[in-house]
Amino acid sequence: MTSRVPEDGARAGHRHTRPRRVLVTGAARGLGASLAAAFRDRGDEVLATDLDGEVDLRLDVTSDEDWAVGVRHVADVWGGLDVLVNNAGVAGGGRLDVATLEEWRRITDINLFGIVRGTRAFVPMLKEQRSGHVVNIASLAGLVHPAGMAGYNAVKAAVVALTETTGHELAAYGVRASVVCPSYFRTGLVERMQGEDRALGAVIASLVENAPLGPDEIAAAVLEGLDRGDELILPDPAARAAYELKQADRPAYDAQLRRQAARLEELG
Repeated sequence: MTSRVPEDGARAGHRHTRPRRVLVTGAARGLGASLAAAFRDRGDEVLATDLDGEVDLRLDVTSDEDWAVGVRHVADVWGGLDVLVNNAGVAGGGRLDVATLEEWRRITDINLFGIVRGTRAFVPMLKEQRSGHVVNIASLAGLVHPAGMAGYNAVKAAVVALTETTGHELAAYGVRASVVCPSYFRTGLVERMQGEDRALGAVIASLVENAPLGPDEIAAAVLEGLDRGDELILPDPAARAAYELKQADRPAYDAQLRRQAARLEELG
């Protein structure tokens, strides 16, 4: 199920009358690249950022200095920003007694504080222009919490909470916030996954490899959700089914995830 806010016709169910100015982080590959392409296909102006690759601006989301450069670039070139897409992130996780504290620090610094830094950097601009939309890419793991992924679950749940808070705090300034929570989809992110829990890594790799959707399909669903004015976007059937099970039948949900936990322990 998705949460929706009342909006006027220009925002809900209709294309925008002018090109939007959109900044996307982590846009060199995967979902970020697909999101940047999807916005461009609609005629929007896109600033694609990443650490490397074919992007418009180098931006390390863990660097306050890089975010400051990004804000200055947007102000100088566009004079404002319509959509901030905090997409950059890393895959990770591991059982509580296997994952190291360094793994926890890395995933928190990139997946959570990367979004905190980006949001903080652009809030003054969004408040001053009294418009804008903050779009944070989280994960179904922010809503549904499988075993073996405490670090990833925790930071993605924090992103969900951060997004809701952002929406409440900035509503008076005409600024909206949406969070995107996809299930597994085919992406190269898992190829760069780091961590000591090899059993979990093998499970995640299999789930990603066999996922029915790729980043282009997820990106298309994200833009459809933004058109509708959704604050919570579950862009694929698997994500919607898992979240609905948790809401509708908590005992069945718990039993399913504990069976998954047992299978992970069997793998060593």
